[in-house]
Amino acid sequence: MKFSENWLRSHVPTTASRDELAATLTAIGLEVEEVTALGEGLEQVVVAQIVACERHPEADRLQVCQVDAGQGVQLQIVCGAPNARAGLKAPLALVGAHVAGIVIKAAKLRGVESNGMLCSAKELGVDADASGLLELPADAPVGTPIADFLGLPDASIEIKLTPNRADCFSVRGIAYDVAAACDSQVVAFDATPVAATHERVLQIRLDAGADAPAYCGRIIEGINAQAPTPIWMAERLRRSGVRPVSLLVDITQYVMLELGQPMHAFDRDTLSGPVGVRHSRKGESLVLLDGREATLDDSFLLVTDGDRPVALAGVMGGKDTRVTDVTTNVFLEAAHFIPAAIIGRGRKLGLHTDASHRFERGVDPALPRQAIEVATRLVLELAGGQAGPVVEAALAQRAPAKAIGLRRARIARVLGIQIADAEVERILRALGMEVAADADGWQVSAPSRRFDIAIEEDLIEELARIHGYEAIPTTLPAGAARIIAPSESVADAATLRRQLVARGYLETVNFAFVEHGLLERWGLIDALVPLANPLSAELAVMRPALLPGLADALQRNLARQAGRVRLFETGNVFRAVQGQAPQETLRVAAIACGAARAEQWGEADRAVDFHDLKGDLESLAAVAGARLELVPIQDGFGHPGRSAQVLRDGVRIGWIGQLHPRLQRAMDLDVEAIGFEVDLAPLSKRALSRATEVSRFPSVRRDLAFLVPENVEWAALSKAVQDVAGPQLREVLLFDRYVGKGVETGHKSLAMGLILQDNSRTLTDRDVETTVAEVVAELDRRFQARIRG
Repeated sequence: MKFSENWLRSHVPTTASRDELAATLTAIGLEVEEVTALGEGLEQVVVAQIVACERHPEADRLQVCQVDAGQGVQLQIVCGAPNARAGLKAPLALVGAHVAGIVIKAAKLRGVESNGMLCSAKELGVDADASGLLELPADAPVGTPIADFLGLPDASIEIKLTPNRADCFSVRGIAYDVAAACDSQVVAFDATPVAATHERVLQIRLDAGADAPAYCGRIIEGINAQAPTPIWMAERLRRSGVRPVSLLVDITQYVMLELGQPMHAFDRDTLSGPVGVRHSRKGESLVLLDGREATLDDSFLLVTDGDRPVALAGVMGGKDTRVTDVTTNVFLEAAHFIPAAIIGRGRKLGLHTDASHRFERGVDPALPRQAIEVATRLVLELAGGQAGPVVEAALAQRAPAKAIGLRRARIARVLGIQIADAEVERILRALGMEVAADADGWQVSAPSRRFDIAIEEDLIEELARIHGYEAIPTTLPAGAARIIAPSESVADAATLRRQLVARGYLETVNFAFVEHGLLERWGLIDALVPLANPLSAELAVMRPALLPGLADALQRNLARQAGRVRLFETGNVFRAVQGQAPQETLRVAAIACGAARAEQWGEADRAVDFHDLKGDLESLAAVAGARLELVPIQDGFGHPGRSAQVLRDGVRIGWIGQLHPRLQRAMDLDVEAIGFEVDLAPLSKRALSRATEVSRFPSVRRDLAFLVPENVEWAALSKAVQDVAGPQLREVLLFDRYVGKGVETGHKSLAMGLILQDNSRTLTDRDVETTVAEVVAELDRRFQARIRG
């Protein structure tokens, strides 16, 4: 929200300096982002009129002007502005004035004397326009100091508002907070109804239910739409970041900035009536004020003439019914729309307007009638005409604000300080609230614009905000802090992250929102959780997996000449559950590409492969003492021959593998990307550590080489060996794999080492041979494995 400092001071008198005012606004929660001083040091700049202009004899782009500055004699000024002309009134910096960082002196320009400088808005420091002289109204009094005429000096103040402070999207709303903080009172505002001088009306019909509970309108006839916007209004608009357009449009903008109520002006002669509000129908279209044609679905609200759409309610008016320079009859309207009916509608069409910004956050439901009266008075004063009666349609009468009990004891308990009763009442009344004392404290009714005030704690927050957080003492909590020891049954996430960092990965933090098209490429479109009000189309869906975001980050790194990329992330993923809140699951994921080792000289270069990522994943499992099992799988986004599901204790906890070549091409990845993603809870679960006896007896190792079919997996063989060998088997190792000469086609040779040991005795040759024989028999029975000769 941007506004003029002088405009604010006209609503709330205060002796605070500009710096003090800015500091006060920030202290009470209206954070000041920027203060731009306007029109400083213009003591010797006056309103002047160009009496005559002649071309400079030595320069085609310069003119020699005779200027009346109200001093009794005409001044000769050499000027290069393209809009300099006889009869124009513009600011004149007299000799000795300080303008645009220079001191104006009498000088000769190409041999012609010049005694001052005609100024643009930029040179005066009131606007960024440097295209020509600042053109002043024809009735501007010659010789008047320009600072007096333009209401200078002033400042443009921009504040950042939190979504709950929709009441401060107006100068008057901000004034209440300033009045409370600066021990002042808001100036009474004149919204006296304007008497009707004719009886012509347009009937209003509400067909949108609770989405549009109120709508006001009034016909004003016989106006002069070409009347100029007065300088005081135009300057207030400019200093609030709004460029003046035409009188009728400027009046609606002015009322919106002053009161916070968006308005619109229709050309009455383009309407036949009745004017209504209804929901749009799928496929309807409307040409908007900016000329674009909006094709709608059934989620929008429309203002209609009969059944014809004439405006996108709460967002933008239509082009066909706009006011123009030839408009003589106007229909002013102001309505109340609930935020849920407007939120996100503009963004669907790529629009963001001042009106939608306010309606999305909430507008005072009591404002439409008041705004109509204020705008009517301005139209009659500045453009003439005759006003008809106000027609107002409402679904129901607004219930009076419910009083909220505020207790002295509760204030002291929540804030830790006592605030005097008189100060409590002063603050609340300055904020526009009705206050009635009772035995325990007060009964407080908030004004309709403060719909963020609902409970006692909201009132206490207002007291703390205005009284000053610096007035609340800082105290340490009493008593000893309770120390909670971390659970030994879980490997904490920080330890797992450190493990991945130690293995050369960089941690990333990606948005929990992703683009729907990205998930379609990955084939992850089941049970998605869409956002009702996304920040943008690229952030419209809650992520169902971490790998898509990681792969996108990997692609951006590769595009910036990073050859070896290793990234990981821990975070929640989301899955829709029918009839319940979305399910959140904490996961860890990693992705890598490029060389397996950082650049070095000790070994030959090779690309990272599946087994490197498997080792990284197993290092995480080792932190929790977990043993993982990998079972081949063909997921939609995984390489059909290089992907596996990750199991722990027979339960799937994740995926590991190389991305599908088709997916890599779709993502413009010209390298092989390998990654894994597992649920963090089952991965980090670990058994409590127990001390076990170290055997005093020697271990025995037997090496066996088996010929097995090519499709038999080592994981299955290893599990079978462990099942049959019993507790004496300490470890089974795969130390060789061979295919080629001496091994029949379709088979492979796997050499394994069995390490056997007992805690109570030394194993005999018979014990070992018995175990080996059982292993050989079991592998032959289950896998047709036979000892290699």
